Amino acid sequence: MPVHFDVRDHVATVTIDRPEVLNAVDAKTERALGVIWDAIEADRDIRAVVLTGAGDRAFCTGADMKGGSGASGLEYWAMARPNGFGGIALRQTLDVPVIARVNGHAAGGGFEMVLGCDIVIAAEEATFSLPEARVGRLPLDGGMTLLQRQIPFRAAMGLMLTGRRIKAPEALSLGIVNEVAPRADLDAAVARWLADILACAPLSVRAIKQVVRRTAHMTALEAQAQRLPALVEALQSEDSTEGVRAFVEKRKPEWKGR
Repeated sequence: MPVHFDVRDHVATVTIDRPEVLNAVDAKTERALGVIWDAIEADRDIRAVVLTGAGDRAFCTGADMKGGSGASGLEYWAMARPNGFGGIALRQTLDVPVIARVNGHAAGGGFEMVLGCDIVIAAEEATFSLPEARVGRLPLDGGMTLLQRQIPFRAAMGLMLTGRRIKAPEALSLGIVNEVAPRADLDAAVARWLADILACAPLSVRAIKQVVRRTAHMTALEAQAQRLPALVEALQSEDSTEGVRAFVEKRKPEWKGR
């Protein structure tokens, strides 16, 4: 299988397993990722996701140019891909937090997948780039629309107009990455972030992500007025009462996700 999917203790791990091609995504891998994201959306027991690549060299280096559809750039652009590269870059319906465990190069579509995640933990050797212009293509699956919204304009244009590759520490300084860790400590860093997420009420986390993702194009006042489903569910939940009770009783809350 080109992608491994595992769920343990409320955490889903999604691993692109094509290290021989630096975890580049071909058509089969793209389909497998789409099925997995749909399954995660449907499983209310999942409270967090870790997305990574197999091996030590690459997170994902984008589209497999040797194993792709063979479509021209214009034909590819015309295809319906509402969720962006890897089914995650532009996905708006996945309300659980996704951590990108960037273990190596994140290039092209791989970087677009990172931009579609919520939290990014990178190994010191990890790199990030959108090199499409260097091969006569464009970052069509989220790169052009996401990067300029997530980091300062000049920095975004500097990366896209040159195809330059940056290392993890620079990505951290630009706000692309939450934390940079030595490779030996990468999994421990991810586990620490997961523990902090799981310490929160799952419905509160879902509501926060849903509001942020679905109102980013609005003014703050317009966004505040939205009555989104996850927000209403969280406010009416048993967990909402449990959280306050646990605080008063000076104990850890027991989240039920309802």
